[in-house]
Amino acid sequence: MTDNAAPPTVLDVVNALDRRYPRDWAESWDRVGLVLGALEHPVARVLCVVDCVPETVDQALAVGADLIVAHHPLLLKPVSTIAPDTYKGRIIHRLIRGDVALYTAHTNADVANPGVSDALAARLGLEDLRPLVPSGEGGRGIGRIGTLPEPMDLAEFTGFAANRLPATTAGIRAAGDPARPVRTVAVCGGAGDSFLPDATRAGVDAYLCADLRHHPASEHLAEDGPALLDVAHWATERPWLDEVAGWLRGELGVAVTVSDVDTDPWTVHAFSSSEKETQP
Repeated sequence: MTDNAAPPTVLDVVNALDRRYPRDWAESWDRVGLVLGALEHPVARVLCVVDCVPETVDQALAVGADLIVAHHPLLLKPVSTIAPDTYKGRIIHRLIRGDVALYTAHTNADVANPGVSDALAARLGLEDLRPLVPSGEGGRGIGRIGTLPEPMDLAEFTGFAANRLPATTAGIRAAGDPARPVRTVAVCGGAGDSFLPDATRAGVDAYLCADLRHHPASEHLAEDGPALLDVAHWATERPWLDEVAGWLRGELGVAVTVSDVDTDPWTVHAFSSSEKETQP
């Protein structure tokens, strides 16, 4: 967009995002696309967020955003009211009063190439990427498998990942022999324990994702599966915001702000006084 060109409208941005992340790529249970906003409203600034929550709405209003591009759907589950005395109703009313449109790209952005897991893999320097669970053509699919330029042991790789990914209170925890060599790595942005069997079949050395649960992780390791790295959900998806923001600037010439508001719900991480914290 040149200095004298009219800014794109909400509809222009929606159409561009729909081409990059077609809605029919989303899971059947998902809710993606435009959530609210006047189609004819001009868009001079976009805010990219993982979650549309009160704190990121505050940020959108503060930076003068005309549109929020969010990863997680605000209205994933049906609601019977958007009254202003409800949590989601308050958010919707504030966005409408502020002339801020809201667009969601969720599982359709997860499987895209490039998509959420590509951005996560790039933060870790992984090379020669391929999908963990292929879906369609063009390199699309859930997760990515790649290779580290140089091998590390699990303890070293855990520390490396902690320094490369956005910091959260929860940090990163790993499961497996700390001395285990790691060269091939599978990653999945967001919750990933349903893909543990895929990581095992792929023969990778380590699998990094979010929201790993006790029993699936324990059984996975007992069956000689890859080492595991459990990362805060927000931290695995935040890298995608940089990628989509760069694309929006180049494609539409709009100003884009990337939100670093940490929407991970965990805010305190403590060890008992009798424990010694181990650092990778």
